[in-house]
Amino acid sequence: MKIIDKSFLDLNKEEINKIIEKLGESSYRSEQLEDWIYKKYVDTWQDMNNLPTELINALDSSVKLHPLIKVDSTGISSDPAQKFLFRTSKNNKIESVLMYQKKRTTICVSSQSGCAVDCKFCATALMGFKENLSPGEIVDQFLQLSKTSKSRVTNVVFMGMGEPFLNYKNVSKAAEIINKKINVGSRKITISTAGIVSKIYKMADDELPYKLAISLNAPNDEIRKKIMPLTVNNPIQELMKSAEYYYSKLKRFVTFEYVLLDGINDTESCAYELISLLENIPCKLNLIPYNEIGGKYSRPPSKSIDLFIGALKNAPFTVTVRWSKGTKIDAGCGQLAVKN
Repeated sequence: MKIIDKSFLDLNKEEINKIIEKLGESSYRSEQLEDWIYKKYVDTWQDMNNLPTELINALDSSVKLHPLIKVDSTGISSDPAQKFLFRTSKNNKIESVLMYQKKRTTICVSSQSGCAVDCKFCATALMGFKENLSPGEIVDQFLQLSKTSKSRVTNVVFMGMGEPFLNYKNVSKAAEIINKKINVGSRKITISTAGIVSKIYKMADDELPYKLAISLNAPNDEIRKKIMPLTVNNPIQELMKSAEYYYSKLKRFVTFEYVLLDGINDTESCAYELISLLENIPCKLNLIPYNEIGGKYSRPPSKSIDLFIGALKNAPFTVTVRWSKGTKIDAGCGQLAVKN
């Protein structure tokens, strides 16, 4: 059989069935293959010990099983977070994070190598944009980290490198595979966006069953444009309309992420403005004290964070604070970047 130029994880059902047929095997072999890949997280074809040797040898010589090559990892299993560095088939690099919290084990996956959105406080933006990841490359992060994890993975967040909605088709397909083939519940999968308005409408119209998180980070366009240039084409009022549409269509709360930056968006007046902005939208607000990356932005002092939280105590929506795990190994929110 001739060599196939993409990984097995990126083959669709029809392509897999054709390979099985060409090799003179019964169609049920594809189910066995999927069981080994998506349930047992095997590393190699040779690990599939209940399949004919001829089939394994034919697959091994013609199609790559995993599209990603693990380059390095940081942290150990007893840490609250571990970071993993992978190389793609185009020789670009991405990072993924495995996080432990009580009964929850979460994998943070990347959807792109680098990012084109250019949020000023995010380390990934410093890389520029390299490539969109294929569905197989996104899913492979889950498979390889699950193999490493000391506990069963319960949650997946598309909050790693890249803007998921600028790779909408592949992200949607990857989430579907994680949901349907690996059996991670749809409510345990969160797709985050910096605020691509058109794709929020599309996610609602497509009735994707996953949670939506929007990185808001400012209560008005004036502040937001300074730290998130995409605001120019995706102004806050349009963003709010898309969030309202999402809720009206799917009846699911939106989570707004708000990174607190010292002297930028952390004043009490910003908090009160935020209440006015979100008060009519069924939502949850997730505050994230900034994880520093050595640039001009810094985390607000504890007093400012406390005052901001205090100003939100009567907000008509749920407010939580997320202290990112893995900040000591640059695995916290906004810290992912391949450093040459």
